[in-house]
Amino acid sequence: MEKTDAPDVLPVILGGDIGAYSLARAFHEAYGIVSLVLSQSHSHMCGDSSILVNRTIPYLERREVLLSALADVAECFDHRPLLLLGCGDWYVRAIVENRAALEPSFIIPYIGEDLLNRLTDKDRFYELCASVGVPTPRTVVVDADDPQLDPAGLALPFPFPVVAKPASSAAYHYADFPEKEKVFFLRDNTELATALEAVRRSSYQGKFLIQETIPGDDTHMRILTTYSDQTGKVRFAAFGQTLLEDMRPMGVGNPLAIVSRVDETVVAEATRLLEAVGYTGFANFDIKVDPRDGSHVFFEINTRLGRSNYYVTAAGHNVGRLLVEDLVEGRPFPDEVQIARGRDALYTVVPKPILMDYIRDAALRREVAGLYALGCDADPLDYDGERRWRRRLYPAVFALKQWRTCRRALAAKRAREESGETSFGCGVTPHPARAEHGPAAGEDRSGAQEHAAPSAGIPEPTTLKGAEDCCAGAAL
Repeated sequence: MEKTDAPDVLPVILGGDIGAYSLARAFHEAYGIVSLVLSQSHSHMCGDSSILVNRTIPYLERREVLLSALADVAECFDHRPLLLLGCGDWYVRAIVENRAALEPSFIIPYIGEDLLNRLTDKDRFYELCASVGVPTPRTVVVDADDPQLDPAGLALPFPFPVVAKPASSAAYHYADFPEKEKVFFLRDNTELATALEAVRRSSYQGKFLIQETIPGDDTHMRILTTYSDQTGKVRFAAFGQTLLEDMRPMGVGNPLAIVSRVDETVVAEATRLLEAVGYTGFANFDIKVDPRDGSHVFFEINTRLGRSNYYVTAAGHNVGRLLVEDLVEGRPFPDEVQIARGRDALYTVVPKPILMDYIRDAALRREVAGLYALGCDADPLDYDGERRWRRRLYPAVFALKQWRTCRRALAAKRAREESGETSFGCGVTPHPARAEHGPAAGEDRSGAQEHAAPSAGIPEPTTLKGAEDCCAGAAL
């Protein structure tokens, strides 16, 4: 798999989920590079791989642990350019907020802290969208800690049911909730009052958004990934239609299956927004099409590659190559935005019977069945570049786990949708009393700690003891 044009760069990837593995696979496909992946806990998808070196570091989400580990990496590989990539909003924020300490040793492909805050605080993001004419759902912003706030008397400019979610996902990720939901689906003022009271009792300090409901199941969701060069000009865009999303409360919004599409209107809108603020690097947008009139709205932006980033590589545009050509080799881009087109691809991390059972639109079912028949389906975990037999068996074992998990979760999801509780975009979970709390579809349970906030009262963390521990056994 070694490529003759392989640059002398080492991707250092923070995370342990499918997104991290997909990134490592992209670099290996493009250049034969073996990446270094730092994760909180062991996962078979990364730990048994031959295309990456996985170092498990407990409590990696703690800043002092992360910085110590990265200092060891920098010492170990001071002879190579190091490209630092975070697979999670908390990792990206830690990188950005510690840029001054990290930048002497690492290539940092992320925006500055001020712009990060403007874009990831959803209320401020919607203000930016409005200023450049990018459509968003109607939204009311409230301060849940405001003692004067009366949910029962709150006048909303749209009817129930509504969607409610924190303005800051990063702050919410670390907040202590008795029953944490990523996004709330609320049927009336009583449920709204209950949700706001839960926020008040939590450690979350920030604004809360109440949004209109955009109907339609998961197949009405869209995903857009863009890349902007270091001058802030959008150079690349890949658009897709989501077919099925993760069904867990804290996994909602993560696509499990995506089919490649082209929508130049959406690309133009995102370009207008990104270039207005001087954005650089990869961005990932959640979008939904309203089945009532075909209009669309932007829900949020992720200031990094998404967990399902392999849908871009599967469509013929390797995300690792984009990063290397811009940040390492300094190659010029074509003048016009490159839009991924010309290759029909189906990204999927869910068994075929589960996906086909979920899709109800006859034309879409025929299209997806045709992609399977033509061999155009791409599972990022099933990679023939893997050399270890345990890892070559892993996709089959993972698919079996997925079948069991998704079959139960899909039945509950379908029942909710048939009762009127459809997928309302950006990942909406059922009321806590009706929620399915199983393993994430598309997640190795052994790597679940990657998505958990640090616990209180934990023992002193262990870090890499020195550069020799980092390098030991690493064919990097």
